[in-house]
Amino acid sequence: MITVTNLAIQFGKRVLYKDVNLKFTPGNIYGVIGANGAGKSTLLRAISGELEPNKGTIELGPGERLSVLEQDHFKYDTETVINTVLMGHQPLWENMKEREALYAKPEMTEADGIRAAELEEKFAEMDGWNAESDAAQLLSGLGIKEAVHYSLMSELSNNEKVRVMMAKALFGNPDNLLLDEPTNDLDLDTVQWLEEYLSNVEQTVLVVSHDRHFLDAVSTQTVDIDFGKVTMFAGNYSFWYESSQLALRQAQNQKAKAEEKRKELEEFIRRFSANVAKSKQTTSRKKMLEKLNVEEIQPSTRKYPGIIFQMEREPGNQILEVEGLKAVDADGTVLFDNVSFNIEKGQKTVFLSHNPKAMTALFEIINGNREADAGTFKWGVTITTAYLPLDNTEFFKSDLNLVDWLSQYGPGNEVAMKGFLGRMLFKQEEVEKKVNVLSGGEKMRCMIARMQLQNANCLILDTPTNHLDLESIQAFNNNLISFKGNILFASHDHEFINTVADRIIELTPRGTIDKLMTYDDYIYDEAIKAQKEEMYS
Repeated sequence: MITVTNLAIQFGKRVLYKDVNLKFTPGNIYGVIGANGAGKSTLLRAISGELEPNKGTIELGPGERLSVLEQDHFKYDTETVINTVLMGHQPLWENMKEREALYAKPEMTEADGIRAAELEEKFAEMDGWNAESDAAQLLSGLGIKEAVHYSLMSELSNNEKVRVMMAKALFGNPDNLLLDEPTNDLDLDTVQWLEEYLSNVEQTVLVVSHDRHFLDAVSTQTVDIDFGKVTMFAGNYSFWYESSQLALRQAQNQKAKAEEKRKELEEFIRRFSANVAKSKQTTSRKKMLEKLNVEEIQPSTRKYPGIIFQMEREPGNQILEVEGLKAVDADGTVLFDNVSFNIEKGQKTVFLSHNPKAMTALFEIINGNREADAGTFKWGVTITTAYLPLDNTEFFKSDLNLVDWLSQYGPGNEVAMKGFLGRMLFKQEEVEKKVNVLSGGEKMRCMIARMQLQNANCLILDTPTNHLDLESIQAFNNNLISFKGNILFASHDHEFINTVADRIIELTPRGTIDKLMTYDDYIYDEAIKAQKEEMYS
C-alpha cells in the first residue's frame, strides 16, 4: 500500500501539482496518464524516494518493500545476468553476500557462527533456496535464454538488458511496484507475457505507459494528471478517453439540459461496464465503474494533433508485387528469405517478425534505399508512397528552422507550412526553432507533417508510434483507420495493429505466414502458433 498525503511538487515557479492525497491499495494496477510534461514520471520518482517533494509525505505499509523498473541499462554491466535479477530483492541479496563472506573465512569465530545461523534462518524465510530458479524462470518468461543467464550484462544487447531490468523489478514479489514505460523495447510476445503476469499480481502497481492496449489490459484504475491536479478514477485508459471525449462534446453543446447530459453519461457508464465484464479483471472493475460519480467525468485539457492523410491520386489495382525477397544482416543473420506477396487495393498490412530488423530491411528495400540479397519487387504505375523510416536522424542534420525544413517537402508558402506545423501542435514561437535541437517526439511530429504534404496513396510506416505521446498516437491511429489508400507498417503497439491492420504478414527465415485476419485472432490462433515454431526453428 502507498499513501500520498498533501503532496506538492514544483520546479522553480512551475507548479506540477499540489494538495495530492491518494491511497494506492494492494491488488490494484494504476495506469498513470497525462500530457507530456504533466509529471507522470515525476510522481513515480517521488514515490520511489528518488525525488524529494516540496511538500507532503509518501508512506508504504509497515515492512513493505518497493521495487522500481530502472532505466539505466548500463548500470550492471559488470554483473552476471542472474545476479542482476537477484539484486532486485535487496534484503535477500545482502543476506547472500554476507553469508558468502562469512563462509569464505579460513576460520569462523563463535560470533561468526551465531551470525551465520541468523542469516540462514532469514535466508530460508525469504525462500532463498529457490531464488536462482525463480530468477531463471522470470528471465525465460521474458525471452532471455538460459545459455546467457550467467553471462555478463555487458555482453547483452540493449533489448535483452531491458528484459533483465524488468525481471529485476519483478523478482521476489515486491509489495509495491513502479513501472515507467515497461513495454519500451519489448517485442509483442514479451508484452503479452507481461500483461498475463501483471493480471495475476496481488501487489500495488503503478504504471506509466504510452501503450494503450497494455494500459487497458492491466490497469484497474486510472490516475490522470491534468488541470494541475492528480485525480484517481475507476476504469482503464479507454474508459478515460471515451468519457473525456463525451464530456468535451457535452461541454461544446451548451443547449443540452443538465438532466439530458447526466442520462447520457450514465448510459455510457452502463455500456462500458458491460464491456468490461467480459475482460480478465472483471469483477473489481465493474463494481468500481458502477460506483463512479458522473460528476467526476470532465473534458481533458489535452490537445490532439490534426493528422489527416489525403490521396492526390486514386490508386489502380496493381499496388505492390514482391517475389522471392531475401535480406541478410551485416553479421550474416538471415532476416527473411523467400518472401513473396501481392498487396491488393485498399489493404492495410502489418509486417511482423521475431527480429525487428526484418521489417526495417523490407521497408528500406521497397523504398529503394537498400539492395535485396535476392528477389524482386514491383510497384504499380499509379502508386505514390510516403515513407516514415525507423531512423530519421539524417533528416535533421540541419540548422534550418521548422518552417524552412518543412518547405523542402511540399508546395506552399510560409503561411501554409505554419498551418501544417500548427496542426501538429507546434506553437507560434516554436516554428522558428532549429530542427537539430528537436526532441524525439518533435522530430516524429515533423516527419508526420512531411508525410501529409506528399498526399500519397500508399503509406509505409516503420514503428510509427515511437516517441509519440498518447494523444498523438490516438490521433494517428484514428486517421489511419479511415484512410482509403494502402498502408504497409510495422509496430509494437497492440491497439494500433489491431485497429488498423486487416492483413498480417510475418517475415521469417523460411518464408512468410500470410493471413487476412485481425491481430487478436492471429496471436491466439493455435495453428498459427505451431506454424510459427516451425518457421523459426
